[in-house]
Amino acid sequence: MFDSVALRARLADIRERLSRAADRAGRDPASVRLVAVSKTFSADHVRAAFDAGQSDFGENKIQEALAKMAATADLPIRWHHIGHLQSNKARKAARFHTVHGIDRADLLHDVDKAARIDGVGPSLLIQVDLGNEATKFGAAPDTLPALLAAAADCQASRLVGLMTLPPAFDDPEGARPYFRRLRTLRDQFLGQGVRADRLAELSMGMSHDFEVAVEEGATLVRVGSAIFGERDYGAPVPDQG
Repeated sequence: MFDSVALRARLADIRERLSRAADRAGRDPASVRLVAVSKTFSADHVRAAFDAGQSDFGENKIQEALAKMAATADLPIRWHHIGHLQSNKARKAARFHTVHGIDRADLLHDVDKAARIDGVGPSLLIQVDLGNEATKFGAAPDTLPALLAAAADCQASRLVGLMTLPPAFDDPEGARPYFRRLRTLRDQFLGQGVRADRLAELSMGMSHDFEVAVEEGATLVRVGSAIFGERDYGAPVPDQG
C-alpha cells in the first residue's frame, strides 16, 4: 500500500515551487498547468492525486493508460499522451484530452481522422527536436511551417502549441536555452501570422527542470517522480482500481 499522505505532501511541494517560479518570471501561476505523469503507478495513485486537486495526468503507454482511464472513468480527469506515438496507435491516442507528441504530418492526419470517426476533439502539440539526439523524437524546426499549415486542415482535433524534450543535464540550467528556443520559435510564428490559439501552449519541463521551464514560459509541465516517487520499471503496474 502506498503512502497517500506523502504523495499529497509531494504534490503540494511541487505546486508551491511552480508558483514561486512563476512569481520570479512575473507570471500568473494559474497560467501554468501541472501534468502529473502517472506511468507505472496504479489507478489508486491517480485517485489519491485527484483527491488532492490534481486534474491533468500524463501517460506514455497506450494500453496502460486505457486501463487507468477505465478504472477512473468516474473522475473528470484530463489525460495527456506524452510519449512517442506510432501511426498504428493514432485511433487510441485520439481518446486522450491532449496528445503531446505530434512530429509529422501523416501522424497529425491519422489522429485527426480517428477523432472524426470517434466523435472526439483532442488537443495536439507538435513535438520539436531541439537537441538533435538520436534517441529522441520530434520535428526539426525547419519542418514546422509545413506542420503548422497541415494543422490548419484538421477537422476534429486542434493544434494548441509546441512541446520539447531537451537533453538531460545534471544542472537544470543546462535546459534553459532549449526552453528559451522553443518560446522564441513560438513567438516567431506568431509574428508571421499563425493564429494565437494554435500556439497557446508550451509543454516543457519535467521533475528536475520544471522551474526553469516555467521561468522560460512553459504553460504545461510534466512532473512524475517528484510527485509519485521513484519508479520501478521492472515491476508490473499495481491493481488498476
